[in-house]
Amino acid sequence: MTLTKIRTAAASSLAAAGLLFTLAACSAPATPQPTTSAPASTAAASTSASEPCAGVKVIVDSGALKQSAADKSVCVAVDTATPASEVLAEAEVKTEGTPKYPKDVVCRVNGVPAADFDITHKAGTYREECKDMPAAFAYWSLWVKPAAGDWAYAQEGLGTLKVNPGESLELLFAVDGEPAAPTA
Repeated sequence: MTLTKIRTAAASSLAAAGLLFTLAACSAPATPQPTTSAPASTAAASTSASEPCAGVKVIVDSGALKQSAADKSVCVAVDTATPASEVLAEAEVKTEGTPKYPKDVVCRVNGVPAADFDITHKAGTYREECKDMPAAFAYWSLWVKPAAGDWAYAQEGLGTLKVNPGESLELLFAVDGEPAAPTA
């Protein structure tokens, strides 16, 4: 192997290991949490990414993928901490996991990337099959932003993450690390 191929393989392995480490905490099945509050409201309204939202702002950004069928910004009315999966369902954002990680890994959002779509990346092209873990160089990432704060990479998967009124939740597709974080 050439030195370039060895470095590329090592970088890919490190990126995959980092993603797996981040997702390891969320790969266990979610246990139901008791609730004493009323469930989230079913109202969702389209907004621009910069408009304020009294509930949870949901943003879907296909980022570097450039397949805008998934892109949207919606305000979901909630009055208490609500599972991210429920907030996304209210926003009419359909996520698809993998057989191994059906609830915690996001492979497709609203059908994007399509199974027959060529994702262009540094090493060529790739098609997401959603069989196991998405590629470490082309994947949907989950981000949370408090009402007064900066975006942070979610530390839990959709099955266990809860979001509060005033927060924003973003699904962002990155290719070769770009975009590195949400911009809205």
